[in-house]
Amino acid sequence: MSASRRFAEYIQKNAESLASEVVAAVVERMDLKVPEWEKEQAFEMFVGLFHFFGESIVNPDEDSVPRTLIAWSKKNAAMQVKTEQAVSEIIVRYPPTRSIFNEIITRISLELGLSVRDNANLICRIDELLDASLNETIFAYERYTEQRKRETQQELAKLSAPIVPVKDDIVILPLIGNIDMERANYILDHIVPQLAERGVTHVISDYSGVYTINEQIAAAMGKIGNTLRIMGIRVIVAGLRPDLAQAIVNSGLELKRMEPYATVKQALESIES
Repeated sequence: MSASRRFAEYIQKNAESLASEVVAAVVERMDLKVPEWEKEQAFEMFVGLFHFFGESIVNPDEDSVPRTLIAWSKKNAAMQVKTEQAVSEIIVRYPPTRSIFNEIITRISLELGLSVRDNANLICRIDELLDASLNETIFAYERYTEQRKRETQQELAKLSAPIVPVKDDIVILPLIGNIDMERANYILDHIVPQLAERGVTHVISDYSGVYTINEQIAAAMGKIGNTLRIMGIRVIVAGLRPDLAQAIVNSGLELKRMEPYATVKQALESIES
């Protein structure tokens, strides 16, 4: 039996003890405070990694990465995003992990009489696997971060334009915070259809809670107003500060067409009169 095959059989046979050694060494070397569930998760992943590592030595044509390693990397990234922690807290664990793996491989190689070249090849292979895990962690972190960002923007869009019913056919649409294209599109795609379904005839768009607005957003809000008017809904604007009014004028919209009023109270009085 070749020395490499003996090495493969050894690490597969002792996968659990070696995995425990890696986990304990990383925690101790980095002085980490790691919960037991996370240690168990890492242990299971390393057990699978040692088995895969051994199999890849026996079948050198195998050029994939174990699914357990990829799943573990994705799970680490997802946890960092969920707890709003930096991905760097995971990345810093890879150098000591790599060092510990190399030490274990070299120790076993010496015990089994592998050549320096064999040992170097084994270290290169484990480095490839750890690099794959590192890359997947970063890529997954970026994907999950972007997904969380989109979800947050959608939630903010919902909060920034609530529908406040006054009567069965009259509602106030308080616009809150910074209105951007994400929120303008949300109003057009989600709020407008709701207004049609409710049988609303009058909408008071209250801009008093808007921090800032640019010409592009003003044009988008004007498009929303035109859409509502085409649907037979009267649109009244309240709470426009001078800077917001100027942005609307600069966008090419006519304030008169928007029926502007200083306050929501005045807008309601105009409907009831």
